[in-house]
Amino acid sequence: MGRVHIREFHDDDLDAVVGLWWEAASSAEPPVYSLAEVTASCREDHAVVAVQDDRVVAAAVGRAAHAQGWIVFFGVAEHSRSENVSAVLLDALERRMLPLGISTLSVLMPEDGRIDLLTSNGFRLRHRLRYLERRLPVQRRELDLLKDVGGRILPRHLWDQVAGMHHEKQLLEERLVAPLAQPDLADRYGVVPPRAVMLFGPPGTGKTTFAKAVASRLDWPFVEVFPSRLGDGGTGMAASLRGIFERIDQLEHAVVFIDEVEEIASQRRGDPPSPTQGVTNELLKIVADFRAREGLLLICATNFVRALDAAFLRHGRFDYVLPIGLPDREARDAIWRRYVPPEIISAIDVPMLVERSEGLTPADIEYAARRASQEGLARELRAETAPAARAELATVDYLEALAATRATVSAAEVEAFLQDIEALARL
Repeated sequence: MGRVHIREFHDDDLDAVVGLWWEAASSAEPPVYSLAEVTASCREDHAVVAVQDDRVVAAAVGRAAHAQGWIVFFGVAEHSRSENVSAVLLDALERRMLPLGISTLSVLMPEDGRIDLLTSNGFRLRHRLRYLERRLPVQRRELDLLKDVGGRILPRHLWDQVAGMHHEKQLLEERLVAPLAQPDLADRYGVVPPRAVMLFGPPGTGKTTFAKAVASRLDWPFVEVFPSRLGDGGTGMAASLRGIFERIDQLEHAVVFIDEVEEIASQRRGDPPSPTQGVTNELLKIVADFRAREGLLLICATNFVRALDAAFLRHGRFDYVLPIGLPDREARDAIWRRYVPPEIISAIDVPMLVERSEGLTPADIEYAARRASQEGLARELRAETAPAARAELATVDYLEALAATRATVSAAEVEAFLQDIEALARL
């Protein structure tokens, strides 16, 4: 066999590197980095190959991050494995990356992988280390598309921040999140993952918050479609809606949210037709298309479920029609604790505030808390006493703010909501 020589990676070597990766993947030492990552680093970062008899028999691929260098892939064909080939190849990669200013060169290995080829070449085994990874919810090819449709990645843990509302959270967890996040488990029980869901309830009860929490829980991008902006580009509303959803369809995963959907899904009238009848027809078609597409979830929300066209609430359109009501006692407690400054929370009678705020929406409670804080600040600015003598906020301040807060939802609206649950909810 001919002599082995080392050279830089050429584009023509890609097939050989892919072959080495697959050879490693089928052995007891599978590569840590995916094939896509390795091939991308071959082209964009740093790679050297070992050639014998015009055939690539080994490759080393590296990537630099600040002063840290990483070996993304190190593979030697089984028939060419020797300390000499490994040493020369690693030395070549190190020389290639030294001008980048790296201070260390590191490599991740499978737990049962051979490390002798590395330790014999100056690499030191570090103990008590664990490798963790997280797959990002949006891949690079989707970033521009996500930006184009106005989507975004929401912070994680929004689900946990929705305190209280156990009944609503349990419904959403069991009906939406679990079947989509664990499709194999859903298949075992014959559960078809949902494609479209309607949330309804009085204004300000947190329907948008729940939709965002579901996206966060699934770790999917969140795309909100605003009915009021349809047709802004000079096209008709129906064409604009169709164009948005055609672009969304190119995303691998997404939670698509339409708030106040009654604006484009109100009851149609035959003669004369309503101005939004065309967009209502288009939305019905889009919902049908959604049902044939995996990886996307449509969540619509409305304050006036009775105003929706009857076709939207039929079986086969929306999998579930879920009510979102006023916050329960535990939820009100959590909301107050979120807005009362932590420095004084121990001196505030939170249970009394929870009791007095029954019937208020989360937005109402937030308004009352912020009003009390603002009044306290104004009182401090008007005071002539020294700052050390200032009076801190007390329970009475929050009670006064509550007395000045007008409830968003009236008793009549609450009664109508309860009737809608009986007549229209589908759990």
